[in-house]
Amino acid sequence: MSVAVNGIAHIQMTVNRPESLDFWERLCNFLEMETLLRAEDSRYCVGSRTGILVKLAPPDKRDQAFDQNRCGLHHFCFRARSREDVDAIFDFVEAELDARMIHRPEAGDRFAPGYYSILFEDPDGIRVEFNHVPGKGHLGEGGRLGPGGAGPATRYGDEGLTEA
Repeated sequence: MSVAVNGIAHIQMTVNRPESLDFWERLCNFLEMETLLRAEDSRYCVGSRTGILVKLAPPDKRDQAFDQNRCGLHHFCFRARSREDVDAIFDFVEAELDARMIHRPEAGDRFAPGYYSILFEDPDGIRVEFNHVPGKGHLGEGGRLGPGGAGPATRYGDEGLTEA
């Protein structure tokens, strides 16, 4: 027996910088999520079929910066409904948030057919991606796991999904 889940209910992050709380609340509000909790040390926004909870680390634990190459979260990716939505999110992030842009809107067919995304960091260096993949992506026509597809890759990196 197997179970198909219905997406991710919420993501909780711990940040070091108080300005990250406002960063995430502004981003979530732009994504049509509403602020459910606005406390001195936390924000929780819900809507768009998910929730984002951001809490400040205790003062005695703020001496370590986020590091994608340590055990734990590398980045997470929101799925947009269209390329135009990815572009609109990019415009908002670039104009309104203090984000370090890793890459502007770009095609990434090496990752999935029609892949289009942006990637940026919050004030604490936590990476966030927004992408749009048309149709069923890897599960559809032309995808690795779709009809006639190549099947599972043996390698993943900057070149995308490849064979060793």
